[in-house]
Amino acid sequence: MIDVLVVDDDFMVARIHRGFVERVDGFRVVGAASTGEEALAAVDRLRPDLVLLDLYLPDMFGLDVVTRMRAAGHDCDILVISAAREADAVRRAVRYGAVNYLLKPFGFDELRTRLEQYANRRDTLRATVVSDQADVDRVLSRVRNPPGAAALPRGLSPESAELVEHALRDAAGTLSAAECAGRVGMSRVSARRYLEHFADTGRAEVTLKYGAAGRPERRYCWRG
Repeated sequence: MIDVLVVDDDFMVARIHRGFVERVDGFRVVGAASTGEEALAAVDRLRPDLVLLDLYLPDMFGLDVVTRMRAAGHDCDILVISAAREADAVRRAVRYGAVNYLLKPFGFDELRTRLEQYANRRDTLRATVVSDQADVDRVLSRVRNPPGAAALPRGLSPESAELVEHALRDAAGTLSAAECAGRVGMSRVSARRYLEHFADTGRAEVTLKYGAAGRPERRYCWRG
């Protein structure tokens, strides 16, 4: 069983998330916390495998909780569940080692998919014996591209792909490559490569916007 700690300042939301987790085979909730300090104490006491961590806590920012957890020697994994849509928050979560970042509000199926992906990656890492570089490369390939996920072309990173995906999901309408680049903090050319990858794999839809002259502008939206 994978032990989970749910951290959210809203009691009702925490209860809903707890119910979601307990519906997924192989997972169980061992505790809940509503503040950063409570989360740190619970991690120290319960030693969970995974923390579902809200970022907007009443006493500290969620990623500061991660910093203090690591300083205390705790290596539990972090799945961020937050309404924070700022690109900087997503980038920091990636840098801090979050296994995923799920935007509120979300349904059971969205969380279940990410928990199952996490369980698969965890099992892969625990069962792997590394004897040479080829073994390392195979492990990283399976972790970055779990079963059911479209493999990224050479030169594209999972972390940047996640940033672009969040930008598309959050957009009220369509985004151009330049608009997406501005939101996630990368070049227009790089953003275009990720957007075209999502379009090629059926996860984004492309429409053309015609102006007075020149080539039509390609605009993208997430297909869900």
